[in-house]
Amino acid sequence: MAAFDFAPLLNSGLPAPAARWTGLAKYSFVGGNNDPGAVPVDALRAAADAVLAREGRALATYGLAHGPQGYRPLRDFLASKLSRDAGMSARADDIMILSGSLQGLDLVNQALLTRGDTVLVEQDNYQGTLTRLARLGVKTIGIPLDGDGMRTDALATVLADLKDRGIRPKYIYTIPTVQNPTGTIMPENRRAELLWLSRAYGVPVFEDDCYADLIWEGRRPRAIHGMSDHGGVIHLGSFSKSVAPALRVGFLVAPWEIMSVLLALKTDAGSGALEQMVLAEYCKPHFATHVPQLVRGLRAKLGTLIEALDAEFGTAAEFVPPKGGIFLWVKLPDQVDAMKLSQAALKRGVSINPGPEWSTDAAHSRSRLRLCFASPSHQEIRDGIAVLAEVCRHEFGVPLRSANVEHSSAGE
Repeated sequence: MAAFDFAPLLNSGLPAPAARWTGLAKYSFVGGNNDPGAVPVDALRAAADAVLAREGRALATYGLAHGPQGYRPLRDFLASKLSRDAGMSARADDIMILSGSLQGLDLVNQALLTRGDTVLVEQDNYQGTLTRLARLGVKTIGIPLDGDGMRTDALATVLADLKDRGIRPKYIYTIPTVQNPTGTIMPENRRAELLWLSRAYGVPVFEDDCYADLIWEGRRPRAIHGMSDHGGVIHLGSFSKSVAPALRVGFLVAPWEIMSVLLALKTDAGSGALEQMVLAEYCKPHFATHVPQLVRGLRAKLGTLIEALDAEFGTAAEFVPPKGGIFLWVKLPDQVDAMKLSQAALKRGVSINPGPEWSTDAAHSRSRLRLCFASPSHQEIRDGIAVLAEVCRHEFGVPLRSANVEHSSAGE
Protein backbone atom coordinates (compact mmCIF):
# COMPACT_ATOMS: atom_id res chain seq x y z
CA MET A 1 0.00 0.00 0.00
CA ALA A 2 1.35 3.43 -0.94
CA ALA A 3 2.26 5.74 1.90
CA PHE A 4 -0.06 8.69 2.52
CA ASP A 5 1.20 11.80 0.72
CA PHE A 6 1.16 14.87 2.98
CA ALA A 7 3.02 17.07 0.46
CA PRO A 8 -0.08 18.60 -1.21
CA LEU A 9 -1.44 19.58 2.21
CA LEU A 10 1.62 21.43 3.53
CA ASN A 11 1.58 25.19 3.94
CA SER A 12 3.78 27.25 1.67
CA GLY A 13 6.86 28.97 3.06
CA LEU A 14 7.79 26.25 5.52
CA PRO A 15 11.47 25.71 6.37
CA ALA A 16 13.30 22.80 4.76
CA PRO A 17 12.34 19.47 6.35
CA ALA A 18 14.56 18.33 9.20
CA ALA A 19 17.09 15.60 8.58
CA ARG A 20 16.99 12.49 10.70
CA TRP A 21 19.13 12.81 13.82
CA THR A 22 22.40 10.94 13.51
CA GLY A 23 24.02 12.09 16.75
CA LEU A 24 26.68 14.64 17.57
CA ALA A 25 29.91 14.69 15.64
CA LYS A 26 32.94 13.06 17.25
CA TYR A 27 34.39 16.54 17.78
CA SER A 28 31.47 18.90 18.30
CA PHE A 29 32.13 22.64 18.45
CA VAL A 30 28.53 23.67 17.71
CA GLY A 31 25.44 24.76 19.58
CA GLY A 32 24.91 26.18 23.04
CA ASN A 33 25.84 22.97 24.85
CA ASN A 34 27.64 23.23 28.15
CA ASP A 35 30.27 21.27 30.08
CA PRO A 36 28.76 17.89 31.03
CA GLY A 37 31.14 17.62 33.97
CA ALA A 38 29.80 20.88 35.40
CA VAL A 39 26.14 19.87 35.56
CA PRO A 40 25.36 19.72 39.32
CA VAL A 41 23.70 16.31 39.10
CA ASP A 42 23.84 15.35 42.79
CA ALA A 43 22.49 18.69 43.98
CA LEU A 44 19.72 18.63 41.36
CA ARG A 45 18.74 15.11 42.47
CA ALA A 46 18.57 16.24 46.07
CA ALA A 47 16.52 19.29 45.07
CA ALA A 48 14.12 17.11 43.08
CA ASP A 49 13.66 14.72 46.01
CA ALA A 50 13.03 17.55 48.45
CA VAL A 51 10.60 19.57 46.39
CA LEU A 52 8.66 16.54 45.16
CA ALA A 53 8.24 15.28 48.71
CA ARG A 54 7.00 18.69 49.82
CA GLU A 55 4.98 19.89 46.81
CA GLY A 56 4.74 17.01 44.37
CA ARG A 57 0.97 16.74 44.52
CA ALA A 58 0.73 20.30 43.20
CA LEU A 59 1.71 18.84 39.81
CA ALA A 60 -1.95 17.87 39.48
CA THR A 61 -2.72 21.54 38.70
CA TYR A 62 -1.59 23.39 35.59
CA GLY A 63 0.82 26.11 36.65
CA LEU A 64 1.02 24.81 40.23
CA ALA A 65 -1.65 27.38 41.18
CA HIS A 66 1.05 30.08 40.98
CA GLY A 67 -0.47 31.60 37.85
CA PRO A 68 0.55 31.73 34.19
CA GLN A 69 3.78 33.63 34.86
CA GLY A 70 5.36 30.60 36.49
CA TYR A 71 6.35 29.06 39.82
CA ARG A 72 6.45 31.84 42.37
CA PRO A 73 9.55 30.70 44.33
CA LEU A 74 11.57 30.67 41.09
CA ARG A 75 10.36 34.15 40.18
CA ASP A 76 11.22 35.32 43.70
CA PHE A 77 14.73 33.92 43.31
CA LEU A 78 15.13 35.65 39.96
CA ALA A 79 13.89 39.00 41.29
CA SER A 80 16.52 38.86 44.03
CA LYS A 81 19.27 37.66 41.68
CA LEU A 82 18.57 40.29 39.02
CA SER A 83 18.55 43.03 41.66
CA ARG A 84 21.88 41.86 43.08
CA ASP A 85 23.73 41.00 39.87
CA ALA A 86 22.17 43.13 37.13
CA GLY A 87 20.94 46.24 38.92
CA MET A 88 17.33 45.53 38.01
CA SER A 89 14.38 46.49 40.20
CA ALA A 90 12.08 43.83 38.74
CA ARG A 91 9.54 42.24 41.05
CA ALA A 92 8.38 38.66 40.78
CA ASP A 93 5.23 39.93 39.06
CA ASP A 94 7.39 41.50 36.32
CA ILE A 95 8.87 38.09 35.43
CA MET A 96 7.47 35.33 33.22
CA ILE A 97 9.00 31.86 33.15
CA LEU A 98 9.53 30.48 29.64
CA SER A 99 10.10 27.09 28.06
CA GLY A 100 13.62 28.20 27.16
CA SER A 101 14.57 31.71 26.05
CA LEU A 102 13.68 30.85 22.45
CA GLN A 103 10.04 30.91 23.49
CA GLY A 104 10.58 34.50 24.57
CA LEU A 105 11.95 35.38 21.13
CA ASP A 106 8.92 33.82 19.50
CA LEU A 107 6.43 35.53 21.81
CA VAL A 108 7.94 38.99 21.35
CA ASN A 109 8.11 38.53 17.59
CA GLN A 110 4.51 37.31 17.48
CA ALA A 111 3.38 40.34 19.48
CA LEU A 112 5.34 43.02 17.62
CA LEU A 113 6.22 41.91 14.10
CA THR A 114 4.42 41.55 10.80
CA ARG A 115 5.86 40.85 7.36
CA GLY A 116 7.73 43.85 6.02
CA ASP A 117 8.58 45.35 9.42
CA THR A 118 12.12 46.53 10.19
CA VAL A 119 14.25 45.48 13.17
CA LEU A 120 17.79 46.46 14.10
CA VAL A 121 20.23 43.81 15.29
CA GLU A 122 23.95 43.41 15.79
CA GLN A 123 25.66 42.51 12.51
CA ASP A 124 27.13 39.31 13.93
CA ASN A 125 24.34 37.66 15.84
CA TYR A 126 22.64 34.60 17.25
CA GLN A 127 21.61 32.31 14.42
CA GLY A 128 18.28 31.48 16.08
CA THR A 129 17.27 35.14 16.08
CA LEU A 130 18.30 35.72 12.47
CA THR A 131 16.51 32.58 11.28
CA ARG A 132 13.28 33.54 13.02
CA LEU A 133 13.31 37.04 11.59
CA ALA A 134 13.96 35.73 8.08
CA ARG A 135 11.02 33.32 8.31
CA LEU A 136 8.74 36.16 9.37
CA GLY A 137 9.66 38.21 6.29
CA VAL A 138 11.10 41.00 8.43
CA LYS A 139 13.76 43.39 7.14
CA THR A 140 16.80 42.95 9.38
CA ILE A 141 19.43 45.71 9.45
CA GLY A 142 22.76 44.71 10.95
CA ILE A 143 24.61 47.28 13.06
CA PRO A 144 28.42 46.82 13.11
CA LEU A 145 30.20 45.82 16.31
CA ASP A 146 33.55 46.70 17.81
CA GLY A 147 35.31 45.57 20.96
CA ASP A 148 32.54 47.13 23.08
CA GLY A 149 29.61 45.53 21.26
CA MET A 150 27.03 47.25 19.06
CA ARG A 151 28.35 50.58 17.77
CA THR A 152 25.91 53.23 18.90
CA ASP A 153 27.34 55.78 16.43
CA ALA A 154 26.35 53.46 13.57
CA LEU A 155 23.02 52.79 15.26
CA ALA A 156 22.32 56.53 15.46
CA THR A 157 23.06 56.95 11.75
CA VAL A 158 20.72 54.11 10.78
CA LEU A 159 17.91 55.36 13.03
CA ALA A 160 18.18 58.87 11.61
CA ASP A 161 18.12 57.56 8.04
CA LEU A 162 15.10 55.37 8.73
CA LYS A 163 13.24 58.27 10.36
CA ASP A 164 13.90 60.42 7.28
CA ARG A 165 12.26 57.66 5.22
CA GLY A 166 9.29 57.38 7.56
CA ILE A 167 10.31 53.99 8.96
CA ARG A 168 10.09 53.20 12.66
CA PRO A 169 11.84 49.94 13.58
CA LYS A 170 9.89 47.61 15.85
CA TYR A 171 12.84 46.98 18.18
CA ILE A 172 16.60 47.09 18.66
CA TYR A 173 17.80 43.57 19.48
CA THR A 174 21.09 43.34 21.36
CA ILE A 175 23.11 40.75 23.28
CA PRO A 176 25.10 43.25 25.34
CA THR A 177 26.68 40.93 27.92
CA VAL A 178 28.93 38.27 26.34
CA GLN A 179 27.67 38.93 22.84
CA ASN A 180 26.92 35.92 20.65
CA PRO A 181 29.13 35.16 18.71
CA THR A 182 31.80 37.82 19.36
CA GLY A 183 32.02 37.52 23.16
CA THR A 184 32.13 41.29 23.74
CA ILE A 185 30.61 43.09 26.74
CA MET A 186 28.98 46.48 26.18
CA PRO A 187 30.15 49.00 28.82
CA GLU A 188 27.60 51.03 30.76
CA ASN A 189 28.31 54.31 28.97
CA ARG A 190 27.41 52.72 25.65
CA ARG A 191 24.32 51.11 27.19
CA ALA A 192 23.28 54.60 28.26
CA GLU A 193 23.79 55.86 24.70
CA LEU A 194 21.66 53.02 23.37
CA LEU A 195 18.89 53.87 25.83
CA TRP A 196 19.04 57.53 24.82
CA LEU A 197 18.59 56.55 21.17
CA SER A 198 15.76 54.20 22.12
CA ARG A 199 13.89 57.04 23.82
CA ALA A 200 14.69 59.64 21.17
CA TYR A 201 13.39 57.50 18.29
CA GLY A 202 10.63 55.66 20.16
CA VAL A 203 12.10 52.21 19.50
CA PRO A 204 12.16 49.62 22.32
CA VAL A 205 15.23 47.59 23.23
CA PHE A 206 15.05 43.80 23.23
CA GLU A 207 17.90 42.74 25.56
CA ASP A 208 18.99 39.11 25.29
CA ASP A 209 21.07 38.43 28.41
CA CYS A 210 21.37 34.63 28.26
CA TYR A 211 25.16 34.52 28.77
CA ALA A 212 25.43 37.21 31.43
CA ASP A 213 26.32 34.80 34.27
CA LEU A 214 29.38 33.45 32.44
CA ILE A 215 31.80 36.37 32.78
CA TRP A 216 35.43 35.61 33.58
CA GLU A 217 35.85 38.53 35.98
CA GLY A 218 32.57 37.84 37.79
CA ARG A 219 31.16 41.37 37.83
CA ARG A 220 28.89 42.40 34.99
CA PRO A 221 27.61 45.84 33.94
CA ARG A 222 24.08 46.75 34.89
CA ALA A 223 21.50 45.29 32.56
CA ILE A 224 20.08 47.75 30.05
CA HIS A 225 16.69 47.03 31.63
CA GLY A 226 18.09 48.11 35.00
CA MET A 227 19.37 51.39 33.55
CA SER A 228 16.11 52.29 31.83
CA ASP A 229 13.70 54.81 33.35
CA HIS A 230 11.05 54.71 30.63
CA GLY A 231 10.00 51.05 30.52
CA GLY A 232 11.04 50.52 26.92
CA VAL A 233 13.20 47.43 27.50
CA ILE A 234 12.24 43.76 27.28
CA HIS A 235 14.79 41.60 29.08
CA LEU A 236 15.38 37.94 28.23
CA GLY A 237 17.39 35.45 30.30
CA SER A 238 17.96 31.74 30.73
CA PHE A 239 19.20 28.96 33.01
CA SER A 240 20.46 27.03 29.97
CA LYS A 241 24.02 28.32 30.18
CA SER A 242 24.31 28.64 33.96
CA VAL A 243 22.79 25.29 35.00
CA ALA A 244 21.86 22.99 32.09
CA PRO A 245 20.55 23.55 28.53
CA ALA A 246 18.19 20.57 28.55
CA LEU A 247 16.19 21.98 31.48
CA ARG A 248 14.65 24.40 28.94
CA VAL A 249 13.87 27.14 31.44
CA GLY A 250 14.17 30.78 30.47
CA PHE A 251 12.56 33.99 31.71
CA LEU A 252 11.39 37.34 30.44
CA VAL A 253 11.12 40.67 32.27
CA ALA A 254 8.84 43.35 30.89
CA PRO A 255 6.32 46.03 31.89
CA TRP A 256 2.76 44.75 32.37
CA GLU A 257 1.63 46.64 29.24
CA ILE A 258 3.58 44.18 27.06
CA MET A 259 3.71 41.29 29.55
CA SER A 260 -0.07 40.99 29.48
CA VAL A 261 0.01 40.62 25.69
CA LEU A 262 2.78 38.01 25.80
CA LEU A 263 0.90 36.00 28.44
CA ALA A 264 -2.15 35.90 26.20
CA LEU A 265 0.04 34.53 23.39
CA LYS A 266 1.70 31.88 25.58
CA THR A 267 -0.53 28.94 24.73
CA ASP A 268 1.53 26.03 26.12
CA ALA A 269 -0.58 25.71 29.30
CA GLY A 270 2.50 26.64 31.31
CA SER A 271 6.22 25.89 31.09
CA GLY A 272 7.40 22.62 32.62
CA ALA A 273 6.49 22.88 36.29
CA LEU A 274 8.83 20.17 37.57
CA GLU A 275 11.86 21.91 36.08
CA GLN A 276 10.80 25.18 37.70
CA MET A 277 10.31 23.55 41.08
CA VAL A 278 13.66 21.80 40.99
CA LEU A 279 15.49 24.94 39.85
CA ALA A 280 13.96 27.06 42.59
CA GLU A 281 14.90 24.44 45.20
CA TYR A 282 18.44 24.13 43.82
CA CYS A 283 19.25 27.75 43.03
CA LYS A 284 18.50 29.41 46.34
CA PRO A 285 21.27 27.59 48.26
CA HIS A 286 23.63 26.64 45.41
CA PHE A 287 23.53 29.04 42.45
CA ALA A 288 25.97 31.59 43.88
CA THR A 289 28.68 28.97 44.43
CA HIS A 290 27.94 26.84 41.36
CA VAL A 291 28.42 29.55 38.73
CA PRO A 292 31.98 30.56 39.69
CA GLN A 293 33.02 26.89 39.54
CA LEU A 294 31.40 26.52 36.11
CA VAL A 295 33.10 29.69 34.87
CA ARG A 296 36.55 28.52 36.00
CA GLY A 297 36.10 25.31 34.05
CA LEU A 298 34.92 27.13 30.94
CA ARG A 299 37.82 29.57 31.07
CA ALA A 300 40.25 26.65 31.28
CA LYS A 301 38.67 25.08 28.20
CA LEU A 302 38.97 28.39 26.35
CA GLY A 303 42.66 28.34 27.20
CA THR A 304 42.98 24.86 25.72
CA LEU A 305 41.17 25.95 22.55
CA ILE A 306 43.44 28.97 22.11
CA GLU A 307 46.52 26.78 22.62
CA ALA A 308 45.22 24.31 20.04
CA LEU A 309 44.51 27.04 17.50
CA ASP A 310 47.96 28.52 18.08
CA ALA A 311 49.58 25.13 17.57
CA GLU A 312 47.58 24.08 14.51
CA PHE A 313 46.72 27.35 12.73
CA GLY A 314 49.30 29.83 14.00
CA THR A 315 48.63 33.35 12.72
CA ALA A 316 46.13 32.02 10.17
CA ALA A 317 43.51 32.04 12.93
CA GLU A 318 42.70 35.56 14.18
CA PHE A 319 40.48 36.21 17.17
CA VAL A 320 39.92 38.32 20.24
CA PRO A 321 39.51 36.11 23.33
CA PRO A 322 35.97 36.54 24.67
CA LYS A 323 35.28 38.06 28.08
CA GLY A 324 33.14 35.09 29.05
CA GLY A 325 30.75 32.56 27.60
CA ILE A 326 31.19 29.31 25.70
CA PHE A 327 32.33 30.23 22.20
CA LEU A 328 35.17 31.83 20.22
CA TRP A 329 34.65 33.86 17.03
CA VAL A 330 37.53 33.06 14.69
CA LYS A 331 38.63 34.76 11.45
CA LEU A 332 40.53 32.58 8.95
CA PRO A 333 42.27 33.86 5.79
CA ASP A 334 40.00 35.29 3.10
CA GLN A 335 40.38 32.32 0.75
CA VAL A 336 38.64 30.08 3.30
CA ASP A 337 34.94 29.54 2.65
CA ALA A 338 33.52 28.69 6.08
CA MET A 339 30.40 27.06 4.65
CA LYS A 340 32.46 24.68 2.53
CA LEU A 341 34.89 24.10 5.38
CA SER A 342 32.06 23.13 7.72
CA GLN A 343 30.76 20.57 5.23
CA ALA A 344 34.19 19.06 4.61
CA ALA A 345 35.03 19.01 8.32
CA LEU A 346 31.78 17.24 9.20
CA LYS A 347 32.78 14.35 6.95
CA ARG A 348 35.86 13.99 9.16
CA GLY A 349 33.82 14.10 12.36
CA VAL A 350 34.26 17.79 13.25
CA SER A 351 31.22 20.09 13.49
CA ILE A 352 31.62 23.87 13.49
CA ASN A 353 29.29 26.85 13.07
CA PRO A 354 30.15 28.69 9.82
CA GLY A 355 30.17 32.45 10.16
CA PRO A 356 27.64 33.34 7.42
CA GLU A 357 24.92 31.63 9.45
CA TRP A 358 25.69 33.99 12.35
CA SER A 359 25.72 37.32 10.55
CA THR A 360 23.52 39.70 8.58
CA ASP A 361 26.46 40.19 6.17
CA ALA A 362 27.55 36.92 4.55
CA ALA A 363 30.52 38.55 2.81
CA HIS A 364 31.82 40.00 6.09
CA SER A 365 31.61 36.62 7.80
CA ARG A 366 32.54 34.37 4.87
CA SER A 367 35.76 33.10 6.45
CA ARG A 368 34.66 33.19 10.10
CA LEU A 369 33.81 30.33 12.45
CA ARG A 370 32.04 30.11 15.79
CA LEU A 371 33.63 27.43 17.94
CA CYS A 372 31.83 26.32 21.11
CA PHE A 373 34.42 25.05 23.58
CA ALA A 374 32.19 24.15 26.53
CA SER A 375 31.05 20.64 25.67
CA PRO A 376 34.15 18.78 24.36
CA SER A 377 36.83 17.61 26.76
CA HIS A 378 40.27 19.22 26.75
CA GLN A 379 41.67 16.32 24.71
CA GLU A 380 38.74 16.43 22.29
CA ILE A 381 39.40 20.13 21.77
CA ARG A 382 43.03 19.44 20.91
CA ASP A 383 42.26 16.50 18.63
CA GLY A 384 39.29 18.19 16.95
CA ILE A 385 41.23 21.36 16.11
CA ALA A 386 44.06 19.23 14.70
CA VAL A 387 41.60 17.49 12.36
CA LEU A 388 39.99 20.82 11.45
CA ALA A 389 43.41 22.20 10.49
CA GLU A 390 44.07 19.15 8.29
CA VAL A 391 40.76 19.64 6.50
CA CYS A 392 41.30 23.37 6.07
CA ARG A 393 44.80 22.80 4.70
CA HIS A 394 43.54 20.20 2.23
CA GLU A 395 40.62 22.36 1.06
CA PHE A 396 42.14 25.86 1.06
CA GLY A 397 45.91 25.59 1.50
CA VAL A 398 45.87 27.10 4.99
CA PRO A 399 47.26 26.86 7.55
CA LEU A 400 50.74 26.20 6.26
CA ARG A 401 52.39 23.14 7.75
CA SER A 402 54.69 25.38 9.78
CA ALA A 403 51.73 26.79 11.69
CA ASN A 404 53.31 26.20 15.09
CA VAL A 405 54.37 29.82 15.58
CA GLU A 406 53.49 32.56 18.01
CA HIS A 407 49.83 33.60 17.66
CA SER A 408 48.80 37.16 16.91
CA SER A 409 45.16 37.73 17.84
CA ALA A 410 43.77 40.41 15.56
CA GLY A 411 40.71 42.51 16.23
CA GLU A 412 37.44 42.49 14.37
